[in-house]
Formats: sequence, C-alpha cells, structure tokens
Amino acid sequence: MVQNFITEDYKKSVGEVLAGALLGKETANFEFPMFTKDGDRREILLNATTRRGPNNEVTGVIGVGQDITQIREITQEQSRVADDLSRLIESANAPIFGVDLQGMVTEWNRKAADMLGYTKDETIGKHLVNNFIQPENR
Repeated sequence: MVQNFITEDYKKSVGEVLAGALLGKETANFEFPMFTKDGDRREILLNATTRRGPNNEVTGVIGVGQDITQIREITQEQSRVADDLSRLIESANAPIFGVDLQGMVTEWNRKAADMLGYTKDETIGKHLVNNFIQPENR
C-alpha cells in the first residue's frame, strides 16, 4: 500500500506508522496526503491499530482513514478571512475597539491608539469603562 498509494514525501512516515501498528503501537490522528486516480489531492486523517487474532497474535493492521480535505479547506478559508478582517481593523481610518462580555478590551486598533494615546498593549485585558472612559461619561 505504502509503495503504491503514498507520495514520496510521506512513504517513510506512513510506513513507520503501519510498521509500529504491527508491533502493537497504535497511532491516532496522523495526517498525510493521498492522490486519487484522477490526480486530485486528498488530506487523510489516519488511525492505525494492531489487528489481532483469537490468541492475541498480530495478524495485521486496521487503518481507518478519514478524508479531511474539505475541513482543511474551510479552516484555511476561515483563517484567511480572519487575517483579512484583522488587517482591515488595524488599518481602518477610524478608532475600533472590541470588548468581551465582562467589558474587558479585546481589540484596539492603530487609530484608537493614535487618537487616545493608549497602545494596544496598554489596553488589552483592561476594563474599558473603568479605565478609559471619564467618570462623568460612565
């Protein structure tokens, strides 16, 4: 299997996982790529377990693979969108800040720092109203 279906970059590591399973060492959540007959790349999450006979002798390996290609693509897209939003917030020409449910500052962009004089490091984790709003405006 390893020689025929696994890419050169992963032959050694997949071979080690399967060889380990033959020695009783189970592996969970091992990720590697495989390619379809049509050449499409698939990301595989593999769990390899020792297969044993009725007398507990090793008879082989049971490998359970899950195609996680779509999950990886969605995760990468979410990461890209998050990066885009982060850059947008940081470069906005308006002060932007974020607070959590307890009123603690979780975001403070460059324009907020420029206008108010507090750096992001000085504000993150501090209570917005108690620390940065004048008492008469609370």
